[in-house]
Amino acid sequence: MAQTRRNNVTYMYGNTARQLDVRRELQEAPRKQLSHETRKNRDKATHMNVHYVLFLAGALCLCAVVLMHYVQLQSDLTSKVKMVSRLESQLNNLQLANEEDYNHVVSSVDLEEIRKIAIGELGMTYAKEGQIIKYEKAGSDYMRKVSE
Repeated sequence: MAQTRRNNVTYMYGNTARQLDVRRELQEAPRKQLSHETRKNRDKATHMNVHYVLFLAGALCLCAVVLMHYVQLQSDLTSKVKMVSRLESQLNNLQLANEEDYNHVVSSVDLEEIRKIAIGELGMTYAKEGQIIKYEKAGSDYMRKVSE
């Protein structure tokens, strides 16, 4: 197996793979020495003092309180949505019952019978031409007659 080296590229000739000795390469690799400041900064980063622990504990408690309040609000919202849904269902049922009762009352009224009783028993008559007074509507839904 022949090797040639050109421009920092190694070419291998042959049909066998070369044996790698990783242990030897790790031992030969130079170890980088850490400076005193770097070691000091790493030690400081791993060290936790009392103030830092108290700050973290306070932050954790604050997060827990906020989370509990949020869950409580979500629970209240869910219960109110269920209550609104139940009340809407009750309203729909009452509206249907009211509509059925109204239709029953309207269908049970015989206008011809009312006309016969009004003319025959009560003596009512149809209005004559001079008795009908027409008023102009002033844009309101109803009108009041104050004087003759």
